[in-house]
Amino acid sequence: MSEVKFVDTTLRDGHQSLWAEAMRTGMILPIASQMDRAGFEAIEIFSPSFFKKCVRELKEDPLERIRMVAQRIRKTPLRAIRNRQMAGFHITPPAVADLWLERLAANGIRQVRTSDPSNTPSHWQEMVQAAGKAGLETVINVIFSISPKHTDEYYAEKVREAAKLDVVSICFKDPGGLLTPERTRALTPLFLQHSNGIPVELHTHCNTGLGPLCALEAIRLGIKIINAAIPPLANGSSNPSIFNVARNARAMGYEPTLDEEVIKPVADHFTFIAKREGLPIGAPVEYDSYHPVHQVPGGMISNFRFQLTKLGMKERLEEVLEETARVRKEFGYPIMVTPYSQFVGVQASMNVILGERYREVTDEVIQYALGLWGVEESSSMDPDVRDKILSRPRARELARWEPPEISVKELRQKLGGAGVSDDELLLRYFAGTDEVAAMRAAGLPKDYVIAKNPLVNLIGELTRRTDHQRIYVQKGDLSLQLEKKKSL
Repeated sequence: MSEVKFVDTTLRDGHQSLWAEAMRTGMILPIASQMDRAGFEAIEIFSPSFFKKCVRELKEDPLERIRMVAQRIRKTPLRAIRNRQMAGFHITPPAVADLWLERLAANGIRQVRTSDPSNTPSHWQEMVQAAGKAGLETVINVIFSISPKHTDEYYAEKVREAAKLDVVSICFKDPGGLLTPERTRALTPLFLQHSNGIPVELHTHCNTGLGPLCALEAIRLGIKIINAAIPPLANGSSNPSIFNVARNARAMGYEPTLDEEVIKPVADHFTFIAKREGLPIGAPVEYDSYHPVHQVPGGMISNFRFQLTKLGMKERLEEVLEETARVRKEFGYPIMVTPYSQFVGVQASMNVILGERYREVTDEVIQYALGLWGVEESSSMDPDVRDKILSRPRARELARWEPPEISVKELRQKLGGAGVSDDELLLRYFAGTDEVAAMRAAGLPKDYVIAKNPLVNLIGELTRRTDHQRIYVQKGDLSLQLEKKKSL
């Protein structure tokens, strides 16, 4: 019987897709060791975007999260993800990217799943070499998209290039939930044929409701590693449910290598937290045939709706989505992932709101047209649109701009001096010095208890704390007082 293995995405993509990155460290710690016993190939836990969210909103140290989880997950490799540019819509200095990798390895990360938004092999090679120097294994993402240029031969060639690199696996990555069972049947044999024996993973989303079907089709055709999430952080715009895929794979005659009984308490734990904190619970969605046309990520659609409502233009959402498809074509069909999905989507919304196409453009779009984000990106653009963007005075200014080459030493001098540790330096670079100080001032992260016997577990957690002497618990006529013994 053929085995099927799983990479868990609950602690990264699951809450990034459904909870807007609102998962706290205290939510993870009570069930971390339980997840380590489940038999996952890897557990994905970190993204560069977590720096801002954790520090500014959650008032938590994201690197401390990795350290604390790594103390509890010792057997299963912890995995992070990265894009070529890690600071959102800004080009990341190479020295910062290298330091990021070094500190992740030092704090407990063992693998990094790496993307280039245009699947450019030269950028893959640079990132694989940098990760290797830091002692990290690399998984290369070959990102799926739909356009006239994203053909079967395109993907065969990209997989051949990925297979030349020193990677532990190649990930057939569908971040937009665009895959259909038909495209899965066409592309899976190509991935396996050209991967030169390197294991292939499937990473898809459920935006159109087809994610679980695509996962099962990939398994049937020979992919042995599926990225999936534990409910309630599966489905919706997240990844397929581990339980659903494992159960159906078993019915098809395959043998999942993970222990589903071990992760049932994890599902109970996060469901308990979701209900208590008012966080979304992932559910299967209806098929949306328009999604593959505009390919706008779900979070961006929500943002469009919010911004248009503020402007009294809520009824124009469909017009923005139609314009997004048009701008994407004019930009040369970039893959709709960060940052290119934002470049295209923001430009489309500006075109609609201002009533004139390309009347205003962002600096990032000008940089894109200049080729600063990649030669392929610029050369693929509609020449008339590129000329219109580059004809403005701001384009002449940005043409003289050079990507930053700041060293770690220079960055440290800029952000606090010689006494600033490498971890603190990264926090300040990505989240801001004042924001890091506010996070430190906020005190210890919030504790959470597991769903089973919550009162007993709460008392247990509190007794391990060192910042108090007494505990009082009262419910109705019942009261309980615990007091630490004084040392003689």
